[in-house]
Amino acid sequence: MTDRVYPSSKPTSINGTATAGVNNTTTPAAPVKPQLRQPYRHPPQYHNHRRRRSRRGLCCCCCFWSLLVFLVVTLLVSIAGVALYVIYHPQRPQFSVTSLRISKLNLTTTADSSSHVSSLLNLTLFSKNPNSQITFFYDPFVLSCLSSHSVQIANGSIPAFVSDKKNETTFRTILAASRDLDTDSVTALRSDLKRKNGVPMKIQMDTEVKVKLGGMKSNKVGIRVTCQGINGVAPKSKSPSVASVSASKCKVDLRIKIWKWTF
Repeated sequence: MTDRVYPSSKPTSINGTATAGVNNTTTPAAPVKPQLRQPYRHPPQYHNHRRRRSRRGLCCCCCFWSLLVFLVVTLLVSIAGVALYVIYHPQRPQFSVTSLRISKLNLTTTADSSSHVSSLLNLTLFSKNPNSQITFFYDPFVLSCLSSHSVQIANGSIPAFVSDKKNETTFRTILAASRDLDTDSVTALRSDLKRKNGVPMKIQMDTEVKVKLGGMKSNKVGIRVTCQGINGVAPKSKSPSVASVSASKCKVDLRIKIWKWTF
């Protein structure tokens, strides 16, 4: 008979440590808590806010003072203008056409169908300064005689002159032209020459003028004098025809030039 060996119920020791068979268990470690990450916060920028506020305040202050200075200057200029008007009571210079004689006014067409206008006019102008404390210094005038359709019939000039206080001046000048016309200008001028009452004309004069008020003298200002209500007929003989100027009226307008535009 074989002997049976039964395991001992006492625990065996390994390296001096008691163990209870193969079912020896270790004590579980305590769970490690996860570390929460704090969000990064930028430090407060107090200096930037102060700079922005100071810049806004400076900008508002500059706008306020600029507006205030503008209003003050505008008020002072208005007061000065009213004072000058009350003291000097300025009036515009006066012009009128006293006589216009037409020695030649021909519209011809050549064999190559080109049209040509030739003219010779004698003009007498009257200028008056109605002011008692203002003097006008005129540059040379550029004169143009135009038809009712703005076709240039003749041109000329008047020399520079000074119109003193309460001064009256009479000018005699010659207007002439000899040039080709385009088709539209020929059609318009030909219809005007056929009118029974004569060709409606206007005299246009452009110049620059300085104004002297007491001891003050202004810069040059452009003016345009337009005289309308003139009717003339082409002469039928060697003697010149006399245009009707009894209903003519002249108007003086300022000509202000800003860069390329003239108003």
